[in-house]
Amino acid sequence: MQTSFALSSSLETAVQAAHAGAAILQAYANNRSELVIDTKMRNDLVSQADREAEAAVIHILRSQSPEFGLIAEETGGQANQQLATWYIDPLDGTTNFLHGIPHYAVSIALIAHAGTEINGSRLDQDTPVIGVVYDPNREEMFTAMHGVGAWLNGQRIQCSQADSLANSVVATGFPFRDFSFANQYMPTLNTAITSTRGVRRHGAAALDLAWVACGRFDAYWEMGLAPWDVAAGTVIVREAGGISEDMYEQLPWPRNGYVYSGNATVAPELLAMIKPHLIYP
Repeated sequence: MQTSFALSSSLETAVQAAHAGAAILQAYANNRSELVIDTKMRNDLVSQADREAEAAVIHILRSQSPEFGLIAEETGGQANQQLATWYIDPLDGTTNFLHGIPHYAVSIALIAHAGTEINGSRLDQDTPVIGVVYDPNREEMFTAMHGVGAWLNGQRIQCSQADSLANSVVATGFPFRDFSFANQYMPTLNTAITSTRGVRRHGAAALDLAWVACGRFDAYWEMGLAPWDVAAGTVIVREAGGISEDMYEQLPWPRNGYVYSGNATVAPELLAMIKPHLIYP
C-alpha cells in the first residue's frame, strides 16, 4: 500500500489545475448576464462557471494523481483516508464574481492523512501539505508546500511583523448563509472594530488567508465556512510563518470552517478575543 508521494509533483499538478479552472472563470467574467445561476440555499449561489471550472480542475487532478481522494464544493467526492485527499473550491467568492467584483479565486489543497510519510517523516495527524490559491484578476498565484515554504508568483512570502492586535488590520467574513452562529460572531466583530487598526470584509476566504500569508492582512477570522474554503489558505499561512487553526482548538486543521489566523504574535491575541464568545459543541 502506498504511504508516501512527492510534494513537488503534487504542487505542479495543483498549479496546472488552478490555471485551467481560472481560464473558464475569466471566459465567463465578461458575459455574466448569460450565466445560468442556481440557488443552493439563501445567499448560496452556483452557476455554470463554478461547475465548468470545477470539472476542469477535477479532470487534471484525477488524471495526474488518481491515487488521491477528491472532495469538491459542487460535486462532492470521497476522501482517501490511507494517503491524501484534494479539497477544491473552483470559485471562492462566487457572489463577488456574479456581481462583477474582481475579487475571487480558485482554491486547491491537498490534505495528507495521518500515517502518510512526508519529507521523510510520518504524519501523526491529518495535515494540509499543498496549497494553491490563484487570483486571476491580479494574476497572483499563491502556493505552499509543507515544510518548504510559501510563495507569491514564485517569490517567497512571510506574514506581517505586526506586534499587536491593536496595530493590526484584520480581515473577517460576516454570516451570510447560516446565521445560527451570529450570537457568537457579532461580539467578536464589535470588539475588533474598536480594538484594531481596521477591519476588512472582502468576501473570499481563500484570498483572506493568502493575504495574511503575504502580510497584507495581519490576521483573519471567520465562522461557518466549509473545509475547501480554508484548506489551501491554511497551509499557505503556516508555511509563511503564521498560524491558521480551528478556533475551538479541537481539530488539526480548521476543517470545521471556524478559523483564526495571523502572524505568530497577533494570532494568539485574536484567539483570546474570540474565545469568550464561543459556544462549544
